[in-house]
Amino acid sequence: MQVQDISLIEKIRQYIASYKAEQFTLKQVAADMGITLNELRTIYKDESALVEAILRFEQDSLETLFQDTSFENDNAIDGLLKVSKELSGRFTNILPSFNFHIKNDFPDLYQEYFKLRTGFVFGKISTNIADGIREGLYRPDLSAELVSRIYISRLIDLYNPDFFPPAQFSFNTLFDVMFDTFVRGIATEEGVKYYEKKVKCLRLG
Repeated sequence: MQVQDISLIEKIRQYIASYKAEQFTLKQVAADMGITLNELRTIYKDESALVEAILRFEQDSLETLFQDTSFENDNAIDGLLKVSKELSGRFTNILPSFNFHIKNDFPDLYQEYFKLRTGFVFGKISTNIADGIREGLYRPDLSAELVSRIYISRLIDLYNPDFFPPAQFSFNTLFDVMFDTFVRGIATEEGVKYYEKKVKCLRLG
């Protein structure tokens, strides 16, 4: 994705954040962006192409987060804390910012990128779980596959406005609570002590 395309996608995502399903048309987007419909169509031929570009942007942002976050010399809990901090701070670039039902309106695209996103996160969390077990920070009886799936399901739940209306709960607060309960549920006694020490240091810092 070219730099100019990324800039355009970021602007479009801001405009369509409050759209209702029926408002999401190239004509509406073009009007809000202050460009002609023909200009927008030279880049995105239809609504489906625009949705795919947005989902691609979000997938790239997720992968970049992990690439930009160094885990060298980190143990499993340090690595998970570092990723969680980045994810919490950059979540608007990682999950869909438009609230119309892409799952219903663009089911094939939704399914394609849902699999990409969950598969990518699953791989990263599975590796972290295996590392934590080896380091004695996570319980040895854990199934890396099952725990990774639980993490993903909890993350998906945070994005459900029916469960957590954005006007009542900020994503950062929700994520912090989810992350805290997740770590405590998988950590050994030694792991919990280390986690609490790290969180205390982060808060004091």
